[in-house]
This record gives sequence, C-alpha cells and structure tokens, in this order.
Amino acid sequence: MNTYKSLLFLFIATLFSTDSFSQYTELINSNRPGVSRSAFSVGVNVVQFEAGPYIIKEEHTPLKYEVSGFGLDYAIRYGFLLEELEVSLEGTYQNDTFTDNRSAISQEDKRSNFKYNTIGFKYLVYDPYKNAEEGKPNLYSWKSNRQFKWKSLIPAVAVYAGANFDTKNNPYTAFGIEGISPKVMVATQNNFVGGWVMVINLIGDRISTDFPEYQYLVTITKSINEKFVVFGETQGIKSDFYADNLFRLGGAYLFGKDFQLDTALTFNAKDTPSVFGVNFGASYRLDFHKDKKPENNMIKNLRKQKRQTRDELKKLKKKKKKGSKDDDSDDSL
Repeated sequence: MNTYKSLLFLFIATLFSTDSFSQYTELINSNRPGVSRSAFSVGVNVVQFEAGPYIIKEEHTPLKYEVSGFGLDYAIRYGFLLEELEVSLEGTYQNDTFTDNRSAISQEDKRSNFKYNTIGFKYLVYDPYKNAEEGKPNLYSWKSNRQFKWKSLIPAVAVYAGANFDTKNNPYTAFGIEGISPKVMVATQNNFVGGWVMVINLIGDRISTDFPEYQYLVTITKSINEKFVVFGETQGIKSDFYADNLFRLGGAYLFGKDFQLDTALTFNAKDTPSVFGVNFGASYRLDFHKDKKPENNMIKNLRKQKRQTRDELKKLKKKKKKGSKDDDSDDSL
C-alpha cells in the first residue's frame, strides 16, 4: 500500500472512530429503509423527517382473499434536553382493496385507515463507544485497524416507551382494539469494523389489550462506500390476531449530509397470507445542533496545574511579604 493510500485510510478511519460513535453525527442517522430502530438518537436540537410510500400485495390461499393497495410510512424524530434522548411520532397509513374470492362472484371492500400511530421516547442507557479515544486507529498498522475487535460485541443499548392511538373499527387491528395502549422496546446496536452494523429490537406492542403483539427485528447493514449502503432484515411477529416472519432487502443513498433516499423489498415464505411489498423513501433533517466541546483530559490537567501553581505563588508572595514586615520590625527595635 503506497503512502497516499495509507494516509487516506487513516483519515477516513479517524472520522469514523470519532464522529460515528457519538450521539450526534455529521451525517444523517436514519432508521430507514428497514423497520428496526437504532439505539442512538438524532442529537439535541435535530428535527428529522422520515417517510416513504409503498405498494403492497397479499394473498391468503386457504381463506381465498387478496389485498392490493398502497400506503405511507412516516416518522418525525426530535432530540432534546440530552444527547441520549429523543421523542418520535411514527405511523403507517394504508389504502387498499380487500377481495373475497370464496364465492363465484368476488366481493371487493375498499379499506383505509392508520395501521398504527405511536408517540414515544427513546433513551440510550449504555454507549460502549462513548470514549472515542479507545476507538482511534493504529497509526502504524493498517492490518490491526481491519482486525475484528472482541469489544465490538458489546452493544449500545436503548430503551423505548410509547403509546399507541388506535381508532374504533379499524380493519387493520383486532376487534375491540381502540384508544390508547402501551408499546415498549429494547434496542441494541453493534458497530463492527469494515462498515458492518447490526441492530436488534425486542418489542412488546399493545400489551395491555386482549391482543398483545410481540416482535423481534434483526437488521444487518453494510456500507459499500461513503454514500451507498445495503441491508438485510428479518422481522418476527407473534399475536393471536396476526403472526408472520417477514424479510427485507434494500439500500440507501446519501445525497448530502442531511438528505437520504432509500428503497426496499418486503416478502415472506408462507401463503397465510403471502406478502410482497415495495417501498421508496426519503429522510431529511433540520440540523440546529451545537456541539458542547468537552475539555480534553490533558487540557484539564494543565489548567489544574496552572491553578495550583498560581495558588502556590500567592502563598509564597504572602509569606515573603510577611517576612519583610517582620524584618522591618526587628530593625526598628
């Protein structure tokens, strides 16, 4: 590897080891195009919008019905008070046609409503990347910077608590689900060398109702270069109303530090019902963040030593001044 490539690698590695391991990042930190939620917040005084239209096709072979339509996923995220804290509004609106094929003449039913609307708070309780000094690259070894680090197995951990707002007679929820119900989540995130990121979500949704829903999400993301990433995701859903195992594949492209475009495919491996969806989305942030520049330990120590030295000089001056007065008194005698 020539000198130019070595310097370029060290520059990029330094950027990733210091910026990407903090709450606020110079580049937009979006949850799209997957469904999982990152452990990290957007940062204090950052307002972020994430949205994307999608088309959906479902076919239930045993029950002989089809669903065909479109919808919109959306989220508004805001970081406030603490770097670890964010509040968000998330939801999905869908408009489709439900076709019942059980009789000789198919019957169609036009449907539309919010599949969910949730307001919640997420807080990062543990950040293994907080001490950026430990993640700095080895300036003398390209190989050591590419080696797997066992410490990267320790994830960042966040907790989430929110409230669902469901309307009465909603075709996308179980019978009797209406009003306000709680949603809780634990989110973990591992950042590995080579641009690999793993996010895991464990979710309990509408847990106070007659039809609680439990989910797990595992998302693997890989950065191809500075602007393009690809991802794969699996989602397990378990409830008495609906159960499924969904898979997603897609990617995102960074058009600027505050703007991202993305797309993904969603599918499953069963016919009760079979699911196929395509979405396109965008994320944009309004960045009003101002860094609170922490003092370097070395600077702190130097300032402490300076204060100690100043205090000692004051004491010496007082002592010297007092000694001079005593000498004058002796002379007068």
